[in-house]
Amino acid sequence: MILADLSIALITAGMVVLFLTGAIQVWHIYIAMALRAIGQAFHYPAMLSAVPMIVPEKQLSRAAGLNQILYGATGIAGPPAGALLLGILPMEGVLAVDIVTAVIAVGCLIPILIPQPARLVSAVKTSVVTEIISGFRYIWTWRGLTIIIGLYAILTVLLYPPFILMPILVTEHLGGDVLKLGWLESAFGFGMIAGGLTLGVWGGFKRRIITSLWGIILCGIATIGLGFTDMSLFFLGVASNFFIGFGLSIADGPIMATLQAIVAKDIQGRIFSLLGSLSSAMTPLGLAFAGPLADTIGIHALYIIAGALTLITGIVSFLIPPLMKLEEKPGEN
Repeated sequence: MILADLSIALITAGMVVLFLTGAIQVWHIYIAMALRAIGQAFHYPAMLSAVPMIVPEKQLSRAAGLNQILYGATGIAGPPAGALLLGILPMEGVLAVDIVTAVIAVGCLIPILIPQPARLVSAVKTSVVTEIISGFRYIWTWRGLTIIIGLYAILTVLLYPPFILMPILVTEHLGGDVLKLGWLESAFGFGMIAGGLTLGVWGGFKRRIITSLWGIILCGIATIGLGFTDMSLFFLGVASNFFIGFGLSIADGPIMATLQAIVAKDIQGRIFSLLGSLSSAMTPLGLAFAGPLADTIGIHALYIIAGALTLITGIVSFLIPPLMKLEEKPGEN
């Protein structure tokens, strides 16, 4: 995590130099964004893998809830904070703030002692390719784990594109009012915070997968609500976006907590990397279908279809034994 953060800060420092010297080009920004994404691809699974090493297993769902609060808060505070900084600082000044925050993050990580997991999958030093293959084999031989990863990919395809296409809903059915778009996006962030608070206090059902599936069902119902949002039912859209954020917190937190609890600790980095890769791959794939579909049948119909499929996915998942027994040891499900 420290190396990833420092690498991202170094890339940003390079951008600062380019802006100060006036040498910045668009292709520089593309390369910098790609390199920053690589750094984040290392940071995210390392962070998730570190949590079960320092958090008791019974508290993993609550810890996940606290993370959802942070995601929601940054979603609300980030855009206006960025706009404020752009209003009072030049671009190199805004990027310098990013460097400072990275240094602060590294400073917070340095004193933390994270125990190293015992090598359960392979005690013999092997090549990177061999370890990747062993990671895929670990997933494939555990049916419940394979299904939950597939479920994660399906939900990314169903839920992420409609949220990205929110400006089309505002343009076509809400008079193109940017304030209404702000209300809708803020409602989503507040929903994530509320869901994270609920999960942090409550902790969810004893079987975490049940909590997640109810969160998915709530997301499906709320997404259908967006399909009926127009000028006269604007607050239905606000409420729907709130409950989508709430449902995602309730769904995502326990899934991550479950994986942190059941997956061998020395292989968790590979599992979370795969989840991140699937999410990144499914997002453009979903948009490739959702964009033309919205043009053909309308954005309202797209929300109704995506919500209905999400709702069905949540309900049907209760009928899949390997998924419902996910928290048991491999071989028992």
